[in-house]
Amino acid sequence: MEKKLTFRYDQTGDILYIDMVPPYAEQDSEMLDDEVVARFNPKTGEIETLEILFFSKRLADKKVLELPIEAKLRASA
Repeated sequence: MEKKLTFRYDQTGDILYIDMVPPYAEQDSEMLDDEVVARFNPKTGEIETLEILFFSKRLADKKVLELPIEAKLRASA
């Protein structure tokens, strides 16, 4: 089943959350390159949530944000 992305920003922690599902305790997590945390489905191993640490600082420093993931995007129906 295809899922839509949601974006949440925690200004206090300076973290951008990109979610395909709401976070849950059973998700496995791994620090990817460049201070990005990926949270995985424990059964399928698919990425369900990304946490981009130091988000506003990264944008201020680079103006372009590249993530260490591959994605296929398309418009939802």
